[in-house]
Amino acid sequence: MQQITKIVITGGPCAGKTTAMSWIQNYFTRKGYVVLFIPETATELISGGVAPWTCGTNFDYQVCQMGLQNFKEETFMRAARTMPEERILIVCDRGQFDNKAYMTDEEFARIAERMGFTEEEMYARYDAVFHLVTAANGAREYYTLANNGARYETAEQAMALDNTLIRCWSGHKRLSVIGNSMGFEEKMQTLIREISDFLGEKEPATVKRKFLIAYPDVSVFENDEQCHKVEVVRTYLKSAENEEIRIRRRGVGSKYTYFLNSKTDTAGGPVETERQLTADEYEVLLKQADPDMREIKKTRYCFTYAGQYFELDLYSLWKHQAIIETETKNKDSEIVFPESVKVIRELTGLPEYRNAVLARKK
Repeated sequence: MQQITKIVITGGPCAGKTTAMSWIQNYFTRKGYVVLFIPETATELISGGVAPWTCGTNFDYQVCQMGLQNFKEETFMRAARTMPEERILIVCDRGQFDNKAYMTDEEFARIAERMGFTEEEMYARYDAVFHLVTAANGAREYYTLANNGARYETAEQAMALDNTLIRCWSGHKRLSVIGNSMGFEEKMQTLIREISDFLGEKEPATVKRKFLIAYPDVSVFENDEQCHKVEVVRTYLKSAENEEIRIRRRGVGSKYTYFLNSKTDTAGGPVETERQLTADEYEVLLKQADPDMREIKKTRYCFTYAGQYFELDLYSLWKHQAIIETETKNKDSEIVFPESVKVIRELTGLPEYRNAVLARKK
């Protein structure tokens, strides 16, 4: 069965994306992948004379850029499906949500609607997103405009844009942020490890940490422009003893994307698969809900703080507590939490706080 994975490499100006593409090509080709690269659309257009300052308005330009981006992505996906190889990695040098950083939320929504997508559907077009932090933040001596003719930002502007890009992508279910607390070569090695981890090529490079916290002041996150809010509903279906099958609805308001996840215990360990569903498929599968399991409903706030990516879940089951998750290099790594987060205790590895356990009716 052919496996096509599409990832985004993004980040602020002068973050190392060009070098990263070379590292990805060399490493994953050796691993047996066919690696396809979709070039950065903004650089192509601006270098060719099509820019926000040459078009009628910035909105006119963004319509062109997002349209071309979409066409390129669909073309590469169509081409990948014709290839005989089993494992294909499509690498996007920036994705559609990078464009959101250069316009208002309303403008982005208008263009997305014109293209026939909701924002959640647009997130779902990418399997994972890897953000490289600009050199202006943490390695300013290496920040330069010399290696990209389309780059014009000062160091301060680059840092502000970097934060905005993280906010734009924070709604994605698989976002990794890689900073400059290390040397540049180690930064590239970290990127390769995290992509490998996502693809299941090696042991995880990071540890997922889970904490029980006091119910927070929700207004702090509602008023944070860098924070992305999403509603998640998880429903468990009837399944065999060695299986766990669930469907998930994710979105805001009436705009959702849908997923089917299946986990099977085998002699070689658990095997997990996931695919996206249509709304009709989701409605059909809802009829197979396990009557012994309740729906898990939660409001998720996705944000970064002190260079770390967090997911804060407010469960409809609870009024006095919540759960926050993040990833660290190891189980003992120090975590800096926002002041509004009051940790009660760590839950990492405790089975009683798994969603499947919380869903089981007493």
